[in-house]
Amino acid sequence: MPTTQDSGSTGTGALLRLRNLLDLLDQGAPAEAFQDGELPGAEADAEAGAEAAADAAVIADATRVALRIRRTLSQHRRREAELAALFDTAGDLARLREPDAVLKAIVHRAKLLLGTDVTYLSLNDEEAGDTYMRVTDGSVSAAFQRVRLGMGEGLGGLVAKTSRPYSTGDYRDDQRFRHTTTIDSAVAEEGLRAILGVPLRLGTRVIGVLYAADRTARTFTPDEVALLSSLADHAAIAIDGARLLDETRTALVDLNAASRTIEAHSEAMRRAEDAHDRLTDLVLRGGDVTDVATAIGTVLQGGTLVHDAEGAELARAGTDPRPPSAEAVAASRAGGRAVFVHGTWVCAVLAGQELLGSIALTGRADLDDADRRLFERASLVTALLLLLRRSVAETEDRIRGELLGDLLTRAADPAGLSARARRLGMNLGHPHAVFVLHTGAVPRPRLLAAAARIAQARKGLAGLHHEDVVLVCPADAPASGPAAASLANELRQILAGPVTVGAAGPVTGPAEFADAHAEARRCRTALRALGREGTGAALHDLGFLGVLLGDQTDLGGYVRQTLGPVLAYDAKRGTELTHTLRAYFDTGASQSRAAEALHVHVNTVVQRLDRIGSLLGRDWQRPERALELQLALRIHQVNRHDGPGPGDFAA
Repeated sequence: MPTTQDSGSTGTGALLRLRNLLDLLDQGAPAEAFQDGELPGAEADAEAGAEAAADAAVIADATRVALRIRRTLSQHRRREAELAALFDTAGDLARLREPDAVLKAIVHRAKLLLGTDVTYLSLNDEEAGDTYMRVTDGSVSAAFQRVRLGMGEGLGGLVAKTSRPYSTGDYRDDQRFRHTTTIDSAVAEEGLRAILGVPLRLGTRVIGVLYAADRTARTFTPDEVALLSSLADHAAIAIDGARLLDETRTALVDLNAASRTIEAHSEAMRRAEDAHDRLTDLVLRGGDVTDVATAIGTVLQGGTLVHDAEGAELARAGTDPRPPSAEAVAASRAGGRAVFVHGTWVCAVLAGQELLGSIALTGRADLDDADRRLFERASLVTALLLLLRRSVAETEDRIRGELLGDLLTRAADPAGLSARARRLGMNLGHPHAVFVLHTGAVPRPRLLAAAARIAQARKGLAGLHHEDVVLVCPADAPASGPAAASLANELRQILAGPVTVGAAGPVTGPAEFADAHAEARRCRTALRALGREGTGAALHDLGFLGVLLGDQTDLGGYVRQTLGPVLAYDAKRGTELTHTLRAYFDTGASQSRAAEALHVHVNTVVQRLDRIGSLLGRDWQRPERALELQLALRIHQVNRHDGPGPGDFAA
């Protein structure tokens, strides 16, 4: 302590004041008590009026030193209190075992140590790439308690991103932070102004942020930042310890559960091995999907149902198997596992990413993991069998396609073709019809696939030939035209689009198929040219146009098809309807002139024409129909002049 004179010259009043300063320091008195007016003995010394100026200077210096000592002691006491609080906090956190309890204790102790209005803690979500509010103490806003901060957003997002403490005296006016509407509205609703945030660190990794905030603007001191940072360091360790303890506890529980399930697992493994042996033996013996359904239904004691990718049923076994919904199959396909939907276990049958079908199991709501894996293994075996069946079908389709190509091009010996057909279950000695298909509404592969299914069902052939989809099927009727019309309707329903079908035949013997294909192709072309797309017919159904397009002109068949009912009527009753019809057309469709030419009354002509209309149909006088009738009448007349014979057209 500086002095201007030795202690021997110091007055009694000054010594008394120095002693009082030491007493105040010992008592921890407030700073105001160190002012001169508060020192005992000051009044007496003033009355004496004998204090020297040197004594006054000594007392002033001593007072300043005492105040510095007091501040130092206060800081030490506060630091000791903070350290004691931190030690207490560490002890409290060490005793906690539940993660939620640890987080709540951290936030509450931070509020007590810093004396702020609100404290809260956010944890980082690594998957979402943000930090979210986890625990609060003193918060009254629901929106604030649910807020999420993106990395770099707001004060907390910046702390989480940079791993450094940040504080603000008034958040709403602080432009150092990236403000967002969500964060600013939540902070405003909570009424916060001053905010301090420090990172929760585990090594170099930031796991969250610890905050202290007041509802009035103010500045956080470095000591407060250091105190909250120290608490955050303890908190991070406690959080990690609680997490590890929770994981350890869970592991112990799992270990105990595992010891109780070893026997059940062994039994499940035995059942799985048995089922695996059954399924393997089934495949090796050449079993089919029905055998798989039966085997898995027996092992799992439920009803089983197998569908293909189109939803068609392939096999069923057991009692009351219910078909799966499309949503259940889609869910199983997306997850790659069996799913339980509306009381039914469903597993998609997949080959890589391709859906081959589905397998469903009913009657087992309590399917455990082992049985579930067994059920899924059955879907793999089903996929193997379906792939094998498809491979066989593709091979057979290729063989059938090669046979079809050889039939339509005369590329092989007829006897050899007949032998190849017999190996495929076909008898070329029986009548077959040839159909050429065309559609512009659906892709050609879909049309070919539909034709292949029809060929397989009818024991025929289908394939591409000269860019045409060709179908060869056994003929059930002597004429192929009605079969072509029926086939066009069937394909329209399957493909949901019009299909034009040109037909020829029936033919018998391998040598006739090439000509029949050429005729069916001309018929298909004629149908499209006539605007009759989406229909099916043979050349003889196209009238005189079919006669002109045919390789072998069947004039007699054309006359019978066109005039058959009238010719038959005349032959049976001895009438002259055919002669009357010819006269009617020859006189320019005049009833009166026809009557004169026939030497009959006009009413007779009217009656005969009415009878002709009832035989030929009401549309017999349409121009195109009339042209057909006149051509048939001319051919019939020429034949009669030539005299009866093998070519006689009369019915």
